[in-house]
Amino acid sequence: MATSDAEIERVRELVAAIPPGRVATYGDIAAAAGLSTPRTVGWIMRTDSADLPWHRVLRADGTPAAHLVHRQLRLLAEEGCPLRGDRVDLAAARFRFD
Repeated sequence: MATSDAEIERVRELVAAIPPGRVATYGDIAAAAGLSTPRTVGWIMRTDSADLPWHRVLRADGTPAAHLVHRQLRLLAEEGCPLRGDRVDLAAARFRFD
């Protein structure tokens, strides 16, 4: 089943709502958007996130994408996001969608 424009816009709205210093996982966003899989969020982020705070979206274990690890962690650290080595402390930084 193809991803609808409404689903894409909902994911974009959710990512845009994550405040500085906080993060969400692909799964958090998928659940909030009513999507069946976090992979859809990943696809949307790869294709349509240049104008979004993409660096605030992480894997379920708090790690950034392998090809973006240094840049993503630097941006998060600049925002005051709590880091533990090469991952974000999700217990302290996870943003909960209403």
